[in-house]
Amino acid sequence: MTTNLKSKLLPMLVLFSTLIACKNTEKNMDTYKWPDAKPPVAAMKPITRTLHGDTVVDNYYWMIDYFKKGKDSSEVITYLDAENKYLDTMMSGTKSFQENLFKELKGRIKEKDESVPVLNNGYYYYTRTEDGKQYFKYCRKKGSLDAKEEVLLDVDEMAKGLPYFSVSGVKVSPDNKLLAFGVDKVSRRQYTIHVKNLETGELLKDAIPNTQADPVWAADNKTLFYTAKNEVTLLSEKIKKHKLGTDAKQDAVVYHEKDNTNYIGVSKSKSGKYIFIYSGATLSSETRVLEADQPDKPFRILQPRMKEVLYEMYALDDKFLILTNWNAKNFRLMECPLDKPGKENWKDVIPHRKDVLLESVEEFKKFVSITERKDGLTQLRIKNNNGTEHYVAFEEPSYRAQTGANPEYNTKNLRYIYTSLTTPSSTYDYNMETKDKKLMKQQEILGGYDKKEYTTERLFATAKDGTKIPISLVYKNGFKKDGSAPLLLYGYGSYGSTIDPSFSSNTLSLLNRGFVYAIAHIRGGQEMGRQWYEDGKLLKKMNTFTDFITCGEHLTEQKYTSKGHLYAQGGSAGGLLMGAVVNLAPDLWNGVLAHVPFVDVVNTMLDESIPLTTNEFDEWGNPKQKAAYEYMKSYSPYENVTAKAYPNMLVTTGLHDSQVQYFEPAKWVARLRATKTDNNVLLLKTDMDFGHGGASGRFDYLKDIALNYSFLFALEGISE
Repeated sequence: MTTNLKSKLLPMLVLFSTLIACKNTEKNMDTYKWPDAKPPVAAMKPITRTLHGDTVVDNYYWMIDYFKKGKDSSEVITYLDAENKYLDTMMSGTKSFQENLFKELKGRIKEKDESVPVLNNGYYYYTRTEDGKQYFKYCRKKGSLDAKEEVLLDVDEMAKGLPYFSVSGVKVSPDNKLLAFGVDKVSRRQYTIHVKNLETGELLKDAIPNTQADPVWAADNKTLFYTAKNEVTLLSEKIKKHKLGTDAKQDAVVYHEKDNTNYIGVSKSKSGKYIFIYSGATLSSETRVLEADQPDKPFRILQPRMKEVLYEMYALDDKFLILTNWNAKNFRLMECPLDKPGKENWKDVIPHRKDVLLESVEEFKKFVSITERKDGLTQLRIKNNNGTEHYVAFEEPSYRAQTGANPEYNTKNLRYIYTSLTTPSSTYDYNMETKDKKLMKQQEILGGYDKKEYTTERLFATAKDGTKIPISLVYKNGFKKDGSAPLLLYGYGSYGSTIDPSFSSNTLSLLNRGFVYAIAHIRGGQEMGRQWYEDGKLLKKMNTFTDFITCGEHLTEQKYTSKGHLYAQGGSAGGLLMGAVVNLAPDLWNGVLAHVPFVDVVNTMLDESIPLTTNEFDEWGNPKQKAAYEYMKSYSPYENVTAKAYPNMLVTTGLHDSQVQYFEPAKWVARLRATKTDNNVLLLKTDMDFGHGGASGRFDYLKDIALNYSFLFALEGISE
């Protein structure tokens, strides 16, 4: 369901000069020969669901057994293993090609590298990677980049011998002597918080299990606040307080969220003076505050939650800033006194505008940076305390710009990240006073990369209701718009998550073999404002799917590709998109990549024991209500599999996925196998060691990309 899917389309690869931009006229002359292997046949064990007078038979509900019973469900593991073996057999002819692709993808990555240092409380913090190592080292230098390096965490060493390892929520205490951090060894996003003494190197006995990995230090350097999870549903339910040296089982609950549709979290103001507890759902939110130097006092509510009102608070020296949609669909920026935080004291700083979405705020002592979105493109607006303001200019037709790490409160510099489909990720420091900007680092692509060899465009497809749907695309120069080129169309379209075009060195392996890569900015995201999101959720969710189909049709009509060469890709809620579009327009796509797909919508949303279900009611609806049930059932991919021809499909999942449980794609594939009328290829890959985000190492996930690409190349007859 929810995806924090931080795109694993990382950038890097070797450009092969012998590859020409378009080989479409010859690529199908040597089509890949799929082995004549029989796919697994999943057992049918019908159970009946009756709700709102509607009766449905589910033959594959039994696949939930591993989730419910764990190791007692050997039949589920046997089936998933059989599917993995079938995939290996079907893709066996591409094995050497996959190995070469992996080397190609990895070959673009600068293995020995270092992030741009970030100054925080007197120290420069950065991560660095070493040749051949999967993880990183978290380091700092005191006062100057010429100072001696301290390695705070050697994650390569910590992860030794483990198939999965993730470190998150790294926080240094105010006195710079202690380090709190979360560790997940299972890929269920259930982190144990540990504390390290940075003076002695000792790992303290404190270990706080089952957390969100968001430790927040109080000013006393011995009190930690954190978000605790429900062990079954994985919901963030409680904010707790831990005193160093005490048993975590005795940690006091300082806030308990009773509404199981809300997510909660804890954070600290940039000034360091306040600790915030945020509780929010899709439609409403509430913030509590506590002075950081008074950790044993109770939190107090700044503004009680209001129906369909979202707000976030930012602390300045003399006031709070409020980013809110109160009477402002696209949000507005307001302010209030520190001692009078209630709504009755809120005053406009930036009023609401129908054509501009306010997305986020970065507060500083003398400046405020506001991320705005107009016509689908990001703008950074800088306001000075002296009353002046200006915008940071960006020039490409389609791009991604976002603020980076800005922990310092009293600074004139804003760090931001800029990228596009042809511009590698670029880190800038921008002086908000002088307007001077300095490129601190641009992602290096080993083997050479020249953006002048590629072209990016921004198109608009027209939906049936007249809505213009933006499409961003990129191709290598020499591309001919005659319908013969293969094209991979990516989409997401949920949770108001905006998918801006960004550079990926991995995509070069597609472009250099004649592919066009495109992103459909469909409703359900927030690219064109808050209404864009609201028109793609709940009882308007079908717009998301039809928008994507419209984009695919437009690209074929304009001869960027044709039906025999059009491919679709999406993951998580984007995997739901894939499941829906193959039901609605199966003949439009030659192949589909569906990653960790949320495809059993009705059954999952009916089962509140499944992680995150109740948090999702505002996004999909609650099927216990008849109208929501009927609408959900009308598009849920699993419910709508029928006897017809489907495109070639590669479906992936993870056994330990905490966001979309493995049984959803497994059930879907089983039902497709038993129902579809075509002989097209249908493959299911289950990572038995990983979860929603796949492998944790910086190279291992490239093997999955090599598999995905080799699947597409096999369908196109591309063998090198």
